[in-house]
Amino acid sequence: MARAQLALQTIGDREPPPYLNRELSRLDFDERVLAIAEDRRLPLLERVHFLAIFSNNVDDFFQIRVAGLQEQVLAAVPTTAPDGMSPADQLRAIRRRVEGLIDRQMRLFNQELLPGLDAAGVRIRDADSLTKDQRKHLAAEFRRHIFPVLTPLAVDPAHPFPYIPRLSLNLAVIVRDPLRRVERFARVKVPPLLPRFTELPDGAGFLPLEQLIAFNLQSLFPGMELVDHHAFRITRDADLDLVESEAEDLLSAVQTELRRRRRQGRAVRVEVDPALPEAIRDLLVRELELGWQDVYEVPGLLDLGGLGALYELDRPDLKSSPWTPVTQARLRGTHAEPAGIFSVIRGGELLVQHPYDSFTTSVEALIDQASRDPKVLAIKQTLYRTSAASPIAKALVHAAELGKQVVALVELKARGDEQANIEWAQALEEAGVHVVYGLVGLKTHAKVSLVVRQEGSGIRHYVHIGTGNYNPTTANVYEDLGLLSRDPELGHDVSELFNLLTGYSRQRKYRRLLVAPTTLRSSILELIDREGRGPKGRIVIKVNNLVDPEIIEALYRASAGGAEIDLIVRGICCLRPGVPGLSETIRVRSLVGHFLEHSRLFRFGNEKRGVNFYLGSADLMERNLDRRVEAVVPVFEAGLCARLEEMLEISLEDDVLAWELGADGGWTKVPTKAGVNSQQILMEQARERAAGGVD
Repeated sequence: MARAQLALQTIGDREPPPYLNRELSRLDFDERVLAIAEDRRLPLLERVHFLAIFSNNVDDFFQIRVAGLQEQVLAAVPTTAPDGMSPADQLRAIRRRVEGLIDRQMRLFNQELLPGLDAAGVRIRDADSLTKDQRKHLAAEFRRHIFPVLTPLAVDPAHPFPYIPRLSLNLAVIVRDPLRRVERFARVKVPPLLPRFTELPDGAGFLPLEQLIAFNLQSLFPGMELVDHHAFRITRDADLDLVESEAEDLLSAVQTELRRRRRQGRAVRVEVDPALPEAIRDLLVRELELGWQDVYEVPGLLDLGGLGALYELDRPDLKSSPWTPVTQARLRGTHAEPAGIFSVIRGGELLVQHPYDSFTTSVEALIDQASRDPKVLAIKQTLYRTSAASPIAKALVHAAELGKQVVALVELKARGDEQANIEWAQALEEAGVHVVYGLVGLKTHAKVSLVVRQEGSGIRHYVHIGTGNYNPTTANVYEDLGLLSRDPELGHDVSELFNLLTGYSRQRKYRRLLVAPTTLRSSILELIDREGRGPKGRIVIKVNNLVDPEIIEALYRASAGGAEIDLIVRGICCLRPGVPGLSETIRVRSLVGHFLEHSRLFRFGNEKRGVNFYLGSADLMERNLDRRVEAVVPVFEAGLCARLEEMLEISLEDDVLAWELGADGGWTKVPTKAGVNSQQILMEQARERAAGGVD
C-alpha cells in the first residue's frame, strides 16, 4: 500500500478525517464573504453589497444543498459523505453553523451598517418613525401602486392554506371579527416585482416595502380589527428534477418541470420574526410540512439580499472606484475593420483575463465580426448562462439571417437560468439558428466558440476557449480567462467536439483539448502523478471548488512523493492540507475580493523538466469530471505562459484578499504585511499593457 494510502487509512480511523465536509466548506466560503462585509476599511455601500451577496448565497445553499440532504433523510438513503457524516449529521451541523452566521449578519446590519447608512444620509426608516406628512405621502403611494396588486388570503375551513412561492416575503396577519370576536389568520404576499424599498419624499430615506404594506393593512381588511402582523419568508427546493432519458422533447420537459417546481417545490426553511406567536409558528410548520429545526429566527429585516438595490444608488462616495476594462493593444481599433480581429489572431494566440481585459472588444468582437464577415461560413457556440440582452446571441441571429451556418448549443439545465435559456433557444430557432440542447444525462458546461472562415483556397478555424460564461454582465465582475487561437489542431478538436454535441459521435481522443467526461479526469490524474514521481515536482491549481475524492487522493500521493503543491480554491475545498505524512507539502488559500475569482488554471512541472499550463471550464468536482461536458486547453506560447505564471505568483503573494486553510479545517485571514492585493495589481498591469502597447 502506498504511503499516502497508509496515511489515509491511519487518519481515517481517528479524528480528523482526511476529507473536509463539502457542505460545511461551502459555508466556510460564505463566512469569508460575510467577513468582507465586516471589514470597516471598505466603503459603506461595498459592505452592504457583500452582505447582500452573503444573504443570496445562503438562500442558494438552502435551495440546493440543504434540500438535497433533506431528501436523503426523508428517503432514508443509507449514505455518508467522504468525511463520514450522514445526511442527518450534516443537517445538524449546518443548523449550528447557519445560526451563528445569521447572528453575525444581523448584528453587523443592525449595529454597524444601519447606523452608518443613516449617518451617510441613506436612511432605512421604520414606519413608526415617520412624520404625519410622510405617512400621508406613502398612503397615497400605497393606494396608487401597491394596493391594486395585493391579494390577502384567508386561512379558515373554507380557505385552505395557500401555496407560498419560494423566497417570497410575506406578512402573517391576525385579524378579529368585531361581531363574532373570532380571530383569523391571513397571509399577504409582498409583491416581488415592486421595489424592495420605497423612497420617501425630499430625500428623507427609504421604507422597506413590507413595512409600507403593514402600515396600510387596515385597507385590506375593512371592518376587521387588526390584532397583530409579522413578516416571514419561505425557502423551497429549487433543484430541477428531470429524468432526461424519459423525455422525448427536452425543451418541453424542462418547461414542464419548471412549472411543476414553481408550484410544488418542497419547503426547506422558514425565516421568522422572533416575536412571531407560537400558534402561527405551529401553523407554518404544520402546513409547510417542516420540522422545528427548519425554523430560523431573524432579529431584524428579512431578505437582506434585497439590500443590493441600495448599491445602485448614485453615491460614488460610498463605493470603491469603478473599474473600466481595457482593450489589449493588439485588439485596439479592430472593431473598425470588418475582419480586424481575425488578422490579429493570425499574428498569434491571445490570452484575455476578464474583467481586466474587455470582454466586449475581445470575445464579443470575435462573434460580432464573424456574424458580419462575408468570408465566415459558420459559427458554432455554447451558451450556458447568458444575459437577457446578449450581444453574442444577437450576433448569432444576425449571422443566421445573412445565411451563415450557425449552431448554438443552449444548456437548458443551467441551474437558475433555465427559463432565460428557453427563451433564447426559441428566439434563436425562430431566426434560423440550429439550436441543440447537448447530450442526454450530461450538462454542457464547456465555454467554446468556433468560427469557420474561408481564407484563400482553404478553410481556417478560429476558436475561443474560456473559463467563464458568455455573459457580458458577469464578465465585468467575474475574473475569468480565455484563449483566442487559430491553431489548426485546436480548431479540429473544437470542430469534433461540436460534432459530438450536435450529432452522433463516439469521439474520445483529441489532439490538444482535454474533454470531460472522456479524457479530462485521466489526464489530470496523470499530470498530478507525474509531479509526485519526478524530482522537485511542482503543482499550482486555481479552481472554484476542489471536492473530487480521487483527485484529492492523487494530490495526497504527490505530496507524499515530495511535490510542492499550492492550491488556490475560492469556494469549497474538501482536501485537508498540512497533515504530516499525508499533505504536509500542500498549501491551500482562497482569494475573496471585489471580483469573483472564477477562472480555472492548472500548472504542472518545473523549469528543468518543463512547465505545462492548462485553462478551461472544469472545477475538480465529480460532476465536472464525470457528468458534464467540459473543455480544458493547454497553453504553449511562451509569452502567454509567462503571463499565466505571473498571475499565479501574484495570487500566491496576495496578503490582502487571501485566506489560508489549516490542517484543522479552519480558515484564517492571511495577515497583511507587504500589502499585496492581487486584483489591484492585475488592474494596474492591464492599464500598463494597454497604454504601453505590450501584451
